[in-house]
Amino acid sequence: MKKKSNIIITGVRGFVGSNLFEYLLDNNWEPISLNLRNTNWKSEIDNESTAIIHLAGKAHDLKNSFNPDQYFDVNTKLTQELFDVFLESNCRDFIFFSSVKAVTDKAEDIVKEETVTNPQTAYGQSKLQAEQYILSKTLPQGKRVFIIRPAMIHGPGNKGNLNLLYQLVSRGIPWPLGSFHNQRSFCSIDNVCFVIQQILERDDIPSGVYNLADDEALSTNELIELIVSTTNKKTKILNIPKNIINTIAELGNVLYLPLNTERLDKLTESFVVSNAKIKAALGIEKLPVSAKEGLVKTIKSFI
Repeated sequence: MKKKSNIIITGVRGFVGSNLFEYLLDNNWEPISLNLRNTNWKSEIDNESTAIIHLAGKAHDLKNSFNPDQYFDVNTKLTQELFDVFLESNCRDFIFFSSVKAVTDKAEDIVKEETVTNPQTAYGQSKLQAEQYILSKTLPQGKRVFIIRPAMIHGPGNKGNLNLLYQLVSRGIPWPLGSFHNQRSFCSIDNVCFVIQQILERDDIPSGVYNLADDEALSTNELIELIVSTTNKKTKILNIPKNIINTIAELGNVLYLPLNTERLDKLTESFVVSNAKIKAALGIEKLPVSAKEGLVKTIKSFI
């Protein structure tokens, strides 16, 4: 089968980048890794590639050990430089992976593309500033720009909070946060790859900002139960009063314990992301992988 066009990808060493690189390769594209740490990276861009997928960035640091300027140097300035190169190139598409954290850090309502942005962290602000720069530019005819705001992406090989939950359950440690009732959106790496391929293969998807999340939201307690049923492990869900848990988390900020306030928020806060816009653009009712199917696949990879 004839190979498709070249696709430039930054951040190939990361979890999303490595998975997307292999996915595109398996689907007959020619992905090319672009390392933005090389001082001469601009000269390495294939001017005739179909698209630039920008994944490289400074990830959100839960320990708050990064200087805030680092986020803006990498997530904002480097994105601006890359986008300027794109505008002068023959590449058709620029796909920038932003984050739902560019919208808000705490979601009282369902997060949609039109939700008023108000990020409070340097990470979210740096992503938003990159978005604003991209949207402020006039696109030459024939070019498209996609700003993707994913919920928490997971899949085999991912070592984030899902892995921490798995480690807890696999050791039979009771889940102490049962008193927190929430709803949270996740995003399977399989759905991420599917959406990106659809964008690359089709000409009828318009430029714009698109949220990306699985179709269903789950509570953390449901997630714990899913880990238990998938691994055949036994653990208890404890309903410890919230005020006690909050006090422990505050101590964790000072003593660098496994549980701090930011991690507690990530594990227990409600953060539901609408994916209606991207599905409407693709003309589909559901993404290929359901939330539970994707999570089970991720959980099994930890075993």
